Amino acid sequence: MNFDLNAEQQAFAQSAHAFAQAVLAPNAAQWDAQAIFPREAIAKAGELGFCGLYAPERIGGLALPRLDATLVFEEMAAVDPSTTAFITIHNMATWMLGTWGSDTVRARWGADLSSGRQLASYCLTEPGAGSDAGSLQTRASRAGGEWIIDGGKVFISGAGATDVLILMARTGGSGPDGVSAFALPADAPGITYGKKERKMGWNSQPTRAISFDGVRVPFDHLLGKEGEGFRIAMKGLDGGRINIAICSVGAAQGALDAARRYLHERHQFGQPLASFQALQFKLADMVTELVAARQMVRLAASKLDAQHPSASTYCAMAKRFATDAGFKVCDEALQLHGGYGYLDGFPLERLVRDARVHQILEGTNEIMRVIISRKLLNGDDDIR
Repeated sequence: MNFDLNAEQQAFAQSAHAFAQAVLAPNAAQWDAQAIFPREAIAKAGELGFCGLYAPERIGGLALPRLDATLVFEEMAAVDPSTTAFITIHNMATWMLGTWGSDTVRARWGADLSSGRQLASYCLTEPGAGSDAGSLQTRASRAGGEWIIDGGKVFISGAGATDVLILMARTGGSGPDGVSAFALPADAPGITYGKKERKMGWNSQPTRAISFDGVRVPFDHLLGKEGEGFRIAMKGLDGGRINIAICSVGAAQGALDAARRYLHERHQFGQPLASFQALQFKLADMVTELVAARQMVRLAASKLDAQHPSASTYCAMAKRFATDAGFKVCDEALQLHGGYGYLDGFPLERLVRDARVHQILEGTNEIMRVIISRKLLNGDDDIR
C-alpha cells in the first residue's frame, strides 16, 4: 500500500495550486461578498481540463481516476470552496452526460461542457425528495418522439446561469425503478427559475428553484435506458460525496495554513502565539484531523475507482467524517485568530460559512450514518 503520489498526480496538484493562487485567491472574497458567479474563471479552469476531469475522453474529458480528481479539487477548495464546489457539480453532470448520453446529446454538449465553454446543473432535489431519489415526483411523459416534463426542483446549484440541465424525472411507477435521467437545454420553453436564494455561504454560485411546465425534450435526450435514472443518480451521489468531502478537506487546509501563519505573526505577552503550548496542542489536533480526513477521502476514491463492492459505504463514511472534521478545523482556525477571524478581511469567516453547507449536501451527515449503519448491520464484512 503506497500513499505517495506519482509524478503525474503531483503535476495535476501543482497545476491546480497555481491556478487557485493566480485566479481564485485574488477574487474569492469579492465573488462571495457580491454574489458573483465567475463564469470566466470557471472557463479558465476548463482550459486546464478541470471541467471534465473524469468525463470520458470521447467528449473531450481527461477520464482521470476519482482519486486524481480529488487532488485538483482540494487545491482549489483551499482558497475558494464555493466556486470549487460548483466545478465539482459540473464535473459530475458532465460525466453523466458523457457516460450515458446518446450520440446526439454527446455531440450537442459534450465538448463544450468538458472544456467549460458551457456549464451544467444537476437537478435531483425536490421539496419532498432529496437523498431519497426514489420518491421524486417530477414526471416525464412520452408524447410521440418527445418527452413532456412537468414538476419542480429546488436547491439547484448554478440554476439560471448554466446552459444544460441533467434532470431526474419519473417515467414509470412509484419507487426507484420508475426514475429516468435526461439532458435538456436550460433555456427550453416551459422552464422558469425562482429567485436567487440568499445563503449563508456558497455565494459565488447561484441557487434557485426550477419549475417545468410542459417542457418538451427529444426522445434521444434520455440518458441511459428508461428506468435507469435512479442507478445513475446513485452512482453520481457516490462521486458527489467524495467531491464535497474533498472540498471540506481543501477548506480545512486553507484554514490551517492561515492559522499557522497567524500564530507566527501575532505576538502577545512579548512572544509569538506559536510559542504557547496550548495553541501548539490545538494546532496538532487540527492537522491530525485534517490528515485523517484526507486519507479517508482518498481511500473512498480508490474504492470507487476499483469498483469495490463497498465503495458506496466508503463514500458515505468519507463524506460524514471529512465534512465534520473539515468544518471543525475551519472553526478552530477562526478561533485561533481571535476577533480578526470574524472579520471579512481574513479568509476564515468565509471558509467557515462555505464549509458548513458541506455537512448538509449530498445527503446530510445523519443520512450518512443511516447508510453506514445499515450496511454494517446487514453484514457487510468488506468494511474493515
